[in-house]
Amino acid sequence: MKVLVACEFSGRVRDSFVERGHDAVSCDLLPSEGDPLNSHYQGDVSDILGDGWDLMVAFPPCTHLTVSGARWFPDKREEQREALDFVRLLMEAPIDRICIENPVGLISTHIRKPDQIFNPYQFGHGELKRTCLWLKNLPMLRSTNVVKGREQKSWLMWPSPDRAKTRSLTYPGVAEAMASQWGVPSPVQLELL
Repeated sequence: MKVLVACEFSGRVRDSFVERGHDAVSCDLLPSEGDPLNSHYQGDVSDILGDGWDLMVAFPPCTHLTVSGARWFPDKREEQREALDFVRLLMEAPIDRICIENPVGLISTHIRKPDQIFNPYQFGHGELKRTCLWLKNLPMLRSTNVVKGREQKSWLMWPSPDRAKTRSLTYPGVAEAMASQWGVPSPVQLELL
């Protein structure tokens, strides 16, 4: 299956799909920090949206979208409009199966409600971080390893130059769940086999 992982510099989701035998490519404006042997397109994702992907998992930047930055909303109207337009571009991509991931925020009120909200503790990481998924032709993720921990590590991080990057990393258990649960051919693809 041909998989595009948009707005991902870490390579975690891409590498999880590659480990399962998929032709997965990550794309970000930043260079990849994942397995250097796996494909990464450093550039604008709109350049490659029409390249015949079977599945896209996208992580649009949440800087101007998440409710954790609500106190700055009045000064960010233009940035928010641009961020929402980018999310719409991803949602309307010519790809059969799509997942858009983002924290609780403006997408829910300006585009549509998410199909699923989960926390990392449902996938083996003892943390609270409400994460939304907007799905097209994909099932909701099933919990794989519910653990007892309920810390808000991401929210409590001290300011640092790498804080935004660190907070945006996909938890490995979530990446594994995406690849194992969504990395199967669609019914249309099965008919073609």
